[in-house]
Amino acid sequence: MLPYGRHWISEDDIRAVVDVLRGDWLTTGPMVERLERAIAGYVGSAEAVAVANGTAALHSAMFALAIAPGDEVIVPAMTFAATANCVVYQGGVPVFADVDPQGLLLDPAAVQARITSRTRAVIAVDYAGQPCDYRALRAITAPHGLALMADAAHALGAKDHGAAVGSLADLSTFSLHPVKPITAGEGGIVTTGDAQLAARMRRFRDHGIEREIFHGDGPWRYEMRELGYNYRLTDIQCALACSQLSRLDRWTARRQAIARSYDRALAEIPGLSPLAVRSGVSHAYHLYVVRLEPDVLGLDRRTLFAALRGEGIGVGVHYLPVHLHPFYRRRFSTGPGLCPVAEAAYENILTLPLFPAMTDDDVEQVIAAIQKVVQPCRA
Repeated sequence: MLPYGRHWISEDDIRAVVDVLRGDWLTTGPMVERLERAIAGYVGSAEAVAVANGTAALHSAMFALAIAPGDEVIVPAMTFAATANCVVYQGGVPVFADVDPQGLLLDPAAVQARITSRTRAVIAVDYAGQPCDYRALRAITAPHGLALMADAAHALGAKDHGAAVGSLADLSTFSLHPVKPITAGEGGIVTTGDAQLAARMRRFRDHGIEREIFHGDGPWRYEMRELGYNYRLTDIQCALACSQLSRLDRWTARRQAIARSYDRALAEIPGLSPLAVRSGVSHAYHLYVVRLEPDVLGLDRRTLFAALRGEGIGVGVHYLPVHLHPFYRRRFSTGPGLCPVAEAAYENILTLPLFPAMTDDDVEQVIAAIQKVVQPCRA
């Protein structure tokens, strides 16, 4: 089965990890700061904070923004559950906003309609690897004094009019999961231009402890200032991520080349089309999502999914809108009709395999399988 995503580990990656294993520090050592500097430099932010995983990055950002019980945070319906979960971890209320029908990115008009006196922040999701319209979102959030955050788990390496994702919002979070643009095995990063927010997140990832105490009993003294978590990322993982970062631009270019091949093939198949890409965007293509028109294509998503799996193509579906998950229905009384664009899209989207290690033959295998499945249905 050709999966929808797969990591790519090189001999350089292995050597980088082995060097750490042979050194003096396995965790809380120099590789953590090295990764933070490298990511901050890559995206053009003043600060980067490394944490245990992408969900920890989201949670740390919510903590840094002091989201508290009863505070509302606007999130898109079309995303992975962690985007909303991080609000709930802080006792906040996720308010689900719809997405635009072309790219399934957070709709600024829907954000505007959801703002109340209790709104504290907006989380935009760079779905599939495409940056949201942060200029439009900033024009809405700034007059209300709201924090604008990017869940950029899909989008490391993407740009909007030349500006890198990671520098477009007040805080941006990234995932270093194996199928993401680069991996640490597991890991997360938060970038920000605010040194105070970064300092707060660094305490949060280490149990809320402040270690640089210049008074009291002696140099051994440390104090737990706030309730934090053990969200530290090891030097072993940071070494892997640093090594991978050196190849990110090449990998992004490869993802874009695969996407262009899919675009050309889909142009010949009525009823199956890619999501729209905003003008001026350099798309990271963590996911390649297609939209079905069952009446035109001659088959529905369930049938196409099963048929492609039968051909050895590991297609997927990203995502069930978060407000339709049982937890959110019970806890926040959400349900169908809340975000109709996201709900309608979910019924007819499919994710095709796309990762940098795919060969041209792999890409042709996917295209050939689609053509094989679709042509008899349209005959």
